[in-house]
Amino acid sequence: MKIIIKNGRVLNPATNTDEVCDVLIENGTVVKMEKKIEETADREVDAAGCFVMPGFIDLHVHLRDPGFEQKETIETGCRAAAHGGFTTILAMPNTKPVVDNADVVNYVHNKARTVGIVNVLQVGAITKGQQGKELADIDGMVAAGIPAISEDGKSVMNAELYREAMIRAAEHGIAVLAHCEDINLVNGGVMNEDAHAKELGLKGITNSVEDVIVARDIMLCRETGVKLHLCHCSTKNSVKMVEHAKMEGITVTAEVCPHHFTLTSDDIHKIEPTIDPEKKVAIEADADTNFKMNPPLRAKEDVQALKEGLRDDIMDVIATDHAPHTFEDKNTSMKNAPFGIVGLETAASLTYTELVAQNYLTPMQMAEKMSYNPAKVIGLDKGDIAPGKIADLVIFDPEKTYTIDKYSFAGKSKNTPFHGRKVTGKVRMTIVGGHVVYEEKA
Repeated sequence: MKIIIKNGRVLNPATNTDEVCDVLIENGTVVKMEKKIEETADREVDAAGCFVMPGFIDLHVHLRDPGFEQKETIETGCRAAAHGGFTTILAMPNTKPVVDNADVVNYVHNKARTVGIVNVLQVGAITKGQQGKELADIDGMVAAGIPAISEDGKSVMNAELYREAMIRAAEHGIAVLAHCEDINLVNGGVMNEDAHAKELGLKGITNSVEDVIVARDIMLCRETGVKLHLCHCSTKNSVKMVEHAKMEGITVTAEVCPHHFTLTSDDIHKIEPTIDPEKKVAIEADADTNFKMNPPLRAKEDVQALKEGLRDDIMDVIATDHAPHTFEDKNTSMKNAPFGIVGLETAASLTYTELVAQNYLTPMQMAEKMSYNPAKVIGLDKGDIAPGKIADLVIFDPEKTYTIDKYSFAGKSKNTPFHGRKVTGKVRMTIVGGHVVYEEKA
């Protein structure tokens, strides 16, 4: 298959390329990037007015497969990723069974290859069953191809056991993806602890829940020399601690999710109880559970700090923490609903709308934080579309304005707080290994 992408603004952070030119793809590889390519091809794509970037890489996705296929499957999750411009995604291990051994890693990788939409890399759990008591088979999972370990969904509260895992990860040259949450401080909280939580009558989660573990993990990182990546940072102090750690030469990177740089806890609104159509009884409800995520939406000052941290390249990566749940899961009270929202299909548009269009990020920084930097975090030879590299690309239209419609999502679940939100910037085409895996309908 031979494809020529014409007239696009190529943004390739690896080579600091920012120019309007043509890109020639042949046999799954970028072979030319020149001002004017005069060759015949199987397909010619006019990308005038669009960004041509390395395919996005999401370090933080919950595919729910195996065990929770009613929420998402590897196939539906990959289709959602393709719709969002992602060409490589990392799957978190909190499935059923937990990904704590090579057999489950192989299951995911083999199924993803069979689906053949986007690249899927399975992350291994840190402890067996994510129980925090005994290390998982890290050696076996590394042999099966994991790029990182994580206890995502919780923190390993036993610091000595966690330190041992970090040492093992450092020996293998893989990253630790850290969910920073002191479970003892959560104490049943469901949203940010502030005046709005009191108005809604809901129990709050303080910033210290995250900050305490961020501090601990950075100190353990300094001791062990592991590549530490902090997931879904949400507080202003997380930004300060990452900045300080980098100044000291500690090998830490950090990600921010679109919901955390777009929304605040004040956006959570009350809802009226709904009626179960079968049982004819009211369903317990208090606030819109599509705004319930972990970490929670924070205060305006935290959001501002996250934006500035991304702008100043303190925070390295934009990831989604794509966390699908069924309507039934979410159709309850804030206390009883699970944490999490979907994000693969809205991340690029929200990033452009909230950060690039608002002059926090340049288009090149968007490409860095959604593709080039994530690849560097896990030592992956992607995030680069220079000639000779694998042709994983996204064509993104920065002028396209549209309204997010959850009913159009390719993913299985629709739990998003962004339904009905007007955004600017949309993925037009996603190419994986030289094959078009998504194309916007005309």
